Amino acid sequence: MKIGAHSLRNNVLLAPMAGYTDYPMRRMVWAFGAGLTVSEMIGSQEDLWDTRKSSLRRIHGADCGPNVVQIAGSEPAMMAAAARRQVEAGAEIVDINFGCPAKKVCNKAAGSALLGDPELISRIIDAVVHAVDVPVTAKIRTGLSPEERNGTVVARAAENAGAQSLVVHGRTRACRFMGTAEHQTVQAIRSTVRIPVIANGDINSAADKSRILSATGADAIMVGRAAVGAPWLPGVLAGASEPSRRKKAEAMLEHVGLIHAFYAPQEGFRLARKHVLAYLKNLELDAHTQAFHALDDGCAQLHFLHILTEREIPA
Repeated sequence: MKIGAHSLRNNVLLAPMAGYTDYPMRRMVWAFGAGLTVSEMIGSQEDLWDTRKSSLRRIHGADCGPNVVQIAGSEPAMMAAAARRQVEAGAEIVDINFGCPAKKVCNKAAGSALLGDPELISRIIDAVVHAVDVPVTAKIRTGLSPEERNGTVVARAAENAGAQSLVVHGRTRACRFMGTAEHQTVQAIRSTVRIPVIANGDINSAADKSRILSATGADAIMVGRAAVGAPWLPGVLAGASEPSRRKKAEAMLEHVGLIHAFYAPQEGFRLARKHVLAYLKNLELDAHTQAFHALDDGCAQLHFLHILTEREIPA
């Protein structure tokens, strides 16, 4: 699969997830073999460009693969300016978020709130495409609600405006992350457009990947929440060997160390918690989550996890 001039090394991608897919996580997932990683969503408002949060979200390294930056907003000119700024800072692909169902995003008429206005989506994509010389992609949902699944209309608008690939999450805005993703609409979108279509939503295993690719004809899949605490998952779904339990535990230690090094001490130990809780669940060490959660600094976290690994998962 190609996005512009970029040939992806496989068809299993990591979804952008606000609060999760920072540089440390993208580095881990890429090292385990994902086909592509995407930054956390960055707002298009100029007053947010140089905040600490936005600055950290823009940090990228060659050890994360191609630099894909996701932006969000509802004003075409503002989105074009944001895209230019991201490309000047090193973005190699600009992705536009039309899929986030979070209230704080939709309340600003961005993310999945725009699914009801395909014409505005078209104008945003067109403005961004004409503002930068890198591929522009988009992420959408299947519609505003189960009664208003207009994903095929949105997809045609995105393609006609110049989007070079499309990620489709198999839920509507109203569904948020509840219920089960439906991929019939993804299949209809795949039949409607000529650009690559990437299926997203409830992809947790090789069986899910096979079933969804077969049912939709999609060109690739995108893994989201299932990769939290399991950075090896996209690579495994792409054909890499499943790491041993010990290797998974070592990945947890490496990831926590990266988080602590990337953020300020108090911020790092706090952000590490949600990742470690997911790792402990995947490693069947959930009994230790309460003890870990009670720790109040990064050194204590790493010491606890090293001792736990040596005791529970010997080499």
